[in-house]
Amino acid sequence: MNRFDANVLLDCYRRGVFPMAESRADNNIFLVDPDVRGIIPLDGFHTSKSLSKVIRRGEFKVTYDHCFPEVISECARATNERPETWINGGIAYLYNELHAMGHAHSVEVWKDDKLAGGLYGVSIGGAFFGESMFSRATNASKVALFHLIQRLNVRGYTLLDTQFITDHLKSLGAVEIIRAEYHDLLKAALNIKTSFHANPAQ
Repeated sequence: MNRFDANVLLDCYRRGVFPMAESRADNNIFLVDPDVRGIIPLDGFHTSKSLSKVIRRGEFKVTYDHCFPEVISECARATNERPETWINGGIAYLYNELHAMGHAHSVEVWKDDKLAGGLYGVSIGGAFFGESMFSRATNASKVALFHLIQRLNVRGYTLLDTQFITDHLKSLGAVEIIRAEYHDLLKAALNIKTSFHANPAQ
């Protein structure tokens, strides 16, 4: 699939599929519907003793939607640990469009007034679809994920989709479920009325 707009992309998420590219240099975009799906149960985030200390000490400042385009750019940037990413120009454009529509959000983590880590994803109903994260300082991406989950719980979300499982995510509590189970959770979450920035029920 080579071209689609932000509204079509939202429909893809509602159907349980998401876009990717083969590489940052590849202009084509394709849709993925994996047999098994990664999620982090919102009551199952694993906080290590060292991470708990970092959070308690307040080593990082955390903001939301403060610099969404920069977060995507950092997630797409090649590093020694991640020499290739799937975020091409078309994908970055679409998610910036979703952000302008109020459906894509970022969590930013700052250290010494510099962007040290963060993540972004898509919000529809009570589902948050995590797309990518980055870290330029030890524990920065973990702090971003911790604060994301805190916010999702406060706002009444029920599903945090991580798409795939990595060893890093598994260490933080991510689990794999089969497609049918994921679609059941997704259907229930889409019927929830909430907001990333304000809960209408409050």
